[in-house]
Amino acid sequence: MAYDILVVDDEPGLREMVQDILAGAGYTVRLAGTCVQALQQSRAKLPDGVLLDVMLPDGDGFALLGQLRDLADLPVLFLSARDEDADRLRGLGLGADDYITKPFLAQELLLRLGAVLRRVYRQPAPPEADRLGETELCWGAGVLRRAGREIPLTAKEFTLLKTLWANRGNIVTIDALCAALWTGPLVGYENTLMVHIRRLREKLEADPSHPKYLKTVRGLGYRLVREERP
Repeated sequence: MAYDILVVDDEPGLREMVQDILAGAGYTVRLAGTCVQALQQSRAKLPDGVLLDVMLPDGDGFALLGQLRDLADLPVLFLSARDEDADRLRGLGLGADDYITKPFLAQELLLRLGAVLRRVYRQPAPPEADRLGETELCWGAGVLRRAGREIPLTAKEFTLLKTLWANRGNIVTIDALCAALWTGPLVGYENTLMVHIRRLREKLEADPSHPKYLKTVRGLGYRLVREERP
């Protein structure tokens, strides 16, 4: 299921960054920069979840949380630069499902949002392992297993593979992959991404120079092949 997430933040750059992270992981994303816009969008169509900043130009997220909850019992996660204990406790005390402090790692955001959505919508936890060809992808251990050999993944390789696996069969753009790996301005990361892709191929592919599973889509990004199961 592609969950519909409303991102409410007054910083256009952060909204777009979060949009890229979530879209790269398969979410449908809508954006709002004010309380008024957030309420208008929610009344037009209820989102499945809300990422909500505390400081907004026409009010604060704490008050907006109550207004959103008047519409429906939506899962809401605060996404705020205010990391004072009082703010976190106030947000959680008002019924927020989580409170994430900026700056944050892309994978942290995806993991915490996914955990809230699974809990609210009673979605089963993802499997500890999947299989791609002869390789077992062991998410819980952060390793690959093939032919009786265990191949450890770095944190960046794990995040990269997890993002590609969540979108297997589809192109994941270079920008979306960079947003999953790094926060802040993403200019200049494309060459570093290529290095991580090459190293991941060396662990994932029998012949990294002629990849069978992790394909390059020139000018766009990368695609992890979706295998057809009998």
